[in-house]
Amino acid sequence: MASIFKKIFFSLLFVIILFWVSSCKKDSDYLNEAAIDFSTDTLSFDTVFTTIGSTTQHFTVHNRNSKDVKLDKIYLAGGARSQFRLNIDGVSGNSVSDVIIPANDSIFVFVEVTVDPTNQNSPMVITDSVMFVAGNTSKNIKLVAWGQDVHLFKDTILSSDMIWTNDKPYLIYGYLFVDTGVTLTINEGCNIHLHHSSSIYVAGKMLVNGTKDNPVVFQGDRLEEWYDDIPGQWDRIAFFQTSKGNVINYATIKNSIIGIQAGERPDYTDYAEVELNNVKIFNTNYSAVFSMGGHITAKNLIAANSGFYEAAFLIGGQYKFYHCTFNNYWAYAHRSEPSILVSNNLIADGVLYVGNIEESFFGNCIVYGDREDEIMFSEEDGGSINFKFNNCLVRSKTYSASDTAFFNSACLFNSDPGFTAPDDYDFHLKSGSVALNKGDMGIAVFAPLDYDGNDRTSDAGPDLGAFEYIQQ
Repeated sequence: MASIFKKIFFSLLFVIILFWVSSCKKDSDYLNEAAIDFSTDTLSFDTVFTTIGSTTQHFTVHNRNSKDVKLDKIYLAGGARSQFRLNIDGVSGNSVSDVIIPANDSIFVFVEVTVDPTNQNSPMVITDSVMFVAGNTSKNIKLVAWGQDVHLFKDTILSSDMIWTNDKPYLIYGYLFVDTGVTLTINEGCNIHLHHSSSIYVAGKMLVNGTKDNPVVFQGDRLEEWYDDIPGQWDRIAFFQTSKGNVINYATIKNSIIGIQAGERPDYTDYAEVELNNVKIFNTNYSAVFSMGGHITAKNLIAANSGFYEAAFLIGGQYKFYHCTFNNYWAYAHRSEPSILVSNNLIADGVLYVGNIEESFFGNCIVYGDREDEIMFSEEDGGSINFKFNNCLVRSKTYSASDTAFFNSACLFNSDPGFTAPDDYDFHLKSGSVALNKGDMGIAVFAPLDYDGNDRTSDAGPDLGAFEYIQQ
């Protein structure tokens, strides 16, 4: 037993001596100059909204010498007034002293930025430098960020009519609630950004007046390039049962959990009413269009890349889709659900809700993706379901043209539609596509112009989907 204690004693003594020796290291044992280099000379941030912090970026400080480098100080040149913040190798603070970088080693410097409001509509540039001082020498890394002032709505209830114009972006933090009897009008070119988990709820009315050349865009508030196609950055645009007369023209809705939701609860007694004209909905975690008893009419809708459904119509409602394109190649995980679900039932919190799908009509549409079955219908006793596909291109192994109660004889099954560049969200049809001239003229009159404004009723026949093929 004594020998064990003796071993422990000498081990502790060795550690103490080693610590004492290292702590007594003289300045002459270090390089007395900023003999370092960096992974970059300038750290740049994409546009950052006022009051909202950026993502964290970093750079590396290398000591490529055979001797340790001691930096007297690392600090932000802007001092306490700087809008940047530092974390230096795990130590938070905009000024750190006596930083040692061992020989042939490196440290990380992490940087964030928050832009103060300036009430400017145009972007502003924010600059600073990270200074590295050793002895009489110094080096620096430049910091550059673009800031943009915004109209900020944080947990806001709109209790009177409001018109948004394209003077500067709109940022929703938490929620924006359009109260009953209130109309929110969003004019062309507006950019609406929603923070993580944020939503727009409409109990009154929302009118979106985008144009082809100047659409309205709904997206997250992270503008770094890496976030361009990342789904789930914000929650949804939800229309409550009291909401009627909603019209969305030329809007792009991307990177949310749900794009458009009609109806907020399964035990609905009224219905939300939404019209979608020339709308693009991309990269939704759950569904591009989701409804519980809603009334939705869509023309030239383009929906792509959803984790579950491109469109899910549940319990009840009325749905009319003309010349719409659904294309689902979800790249983030295995997708187990079809692009289109029409169901007169839903189980929520252990309760089975059953209703009547009064109408679900798809005319001159394309429903395609990487699953063998991109459509599914579910009917529970106690309610009804009505659906019809006319002159549509559909991918399905369960259904065929012989199911004449649901598909007219002009429907096409399991043929690649021949999109121009679906990976780049270009769903124009190529020359030779099977979808050319396969539409019904009686359906096309409900949407005589395609997404690009081309007349689809003036040639041999309307093309399927949202785009009419134009010979170049």
